Amino acid sequence: MNLFKKKTYVPVQPPREAQKGSGPSVPDGLWVKCASCGKTIYSRELGAHKICPQCGACFRLRAWERIALTADEDSFQEMDAQLVSANPLDYPAYEQKTEVLRKSTGMNDAVVTGLCKIGGMTAVLGVMDSAFLMGSMGSVVGEKLTRAFEFATNEKLPIVIFTASGGARMQEGIISLMQMAKVSAAAQRHSAAGLFYAPVLTDPTTGGVTASFAMLGDIILAEPKALVGFAGRRVIEQTIKQTLPAEFQTAEFVQEHGFIDAIVPREDMKDTLVSLLRMHGGERHA
Repeated sequence: MNLFKKKTYVPVQPPREAQKGSGPSVPDGLWVKCASCGKTIYSRELGAHKICPQCGACFRLRAWERIALTADEDSFQEMDAQLVSANPLDYPAYEQKTEVLRKSTGMNDAVVTGLCKIGGMTAVLGVMDSAFLMGSMGSVVGEKLTRAFEFATNEKLPIVIFTASGGARMQEGIISLMQMAKVSAAAQRHSAAGLFYAPVLTDPTTGGVTASFAMLGDIILAEPKALVGFAGRRVIEQTIKQTLPAEFQTAEFVQEHGFIDAIVPREDMKDTLVSLLRMHGGERHA
């Protein structure tokens, strides 16, 4: 079996077909607006890394875009792609909503996991995607990440996980919350085996993901200006009856308070991961 077979995937944003008789049509996604500086940008100016040329802010990446930037070419083999969420609480319209998202995103749930090479070194890679129910952590996300950690432990491999999540998935209730402990336990077993784990916090990383495996890495990285936190700003302000600083819950603020080891520009992320994997015993495999 070819462990590094190239994965095909659904294009992130297919162009809209022009409607006959309706005059000229501008393809969707041709122009985008930067949420940080407010400038309107020709999408091709963003480049593969999707960085605003005006202010340097990072646009959100889809899972397969992130994999293409991180894994060596043609090296990624997806794991557990077939897993889909059930509806354990009979939440109204949950199954219909996830089915629509599966068709529109080309993903079965909010995380993609697999085996790959990064700078020639074999590693397990997990990438969360906020396009699927805001990257919320339900039973499938927890199961796939747990299996990824267990595979990495059994095969004595490092693991890198890019986090992007709104937190626990409310449609799955306590089953979603259980995933925090489940993934954290798998991460601990990986650590106990003396293996390297690097989480990369991207925008947004919040809720139960922040409160569990996102903060359990040996070295914790983040992208510039990423939103990193647990509860929302308004909830905290209403609870403590104080106004929080403007930079509160940015990656820079979190690093200043000791929770992040390094903030790495997106264009430098792969080189940084390669250096870390090499320093922590990463091996090249044929």
